[in-house]
Amino acid sequence: MKILFISIGKNHDSDLGSPILDYTKRLEKYFKTEWKIIPSSDVKKEGEQILKNIDSGDYVLALDEKGKEVSTLELAGLVEKRMIAGDKRLVFVIGGSYGLDQTVLEKANYIWSLSKLTFPHQIVRLVLTEAIYRAVSVIKNEPYHHR
Repeated sequence: MKILFISIGKNHDSDLGSPILDYTKRLEKYFKTEWKIIPSSDVKKEGEQILKNIDSGDYVLALDEKGKEVSTLELAGLVEKRMIAGDKRLVFVIGGSYGLDQTVLEKANYIWSLSKLTFPHQIVRLVLTEAIYRAVSVIKNEPYHHR
């Protein structure tokens, strides 16, 4: 299985880019992992660009404030279920400042909220990559996540 992170905005900034790339590299131990950064524009155009990067066989998780909040163990269960199902690619989508276009939300298999709080996109990227790495460490029964 592969992981694709799609995010609206600018490239990883100098302060948070290093830890984002660190967790991305850690994930590479288990999955081919890629970032696709789409420049900010209006929500409809962002949505069109996001959808161009999603294939028909992808399992899409859209981050949205109205989505379901999950624990680390629930996230691990979700990722493991997708692995068992044989999905070719998990796609995590981070919207722009005004959220995701409805077409992207309709394409999503799962709508997930990291928190009820609002965060800058760079912090969301860091929290997301760490959360996915932690979930995989649970699946692999590795000591990173202490149960």
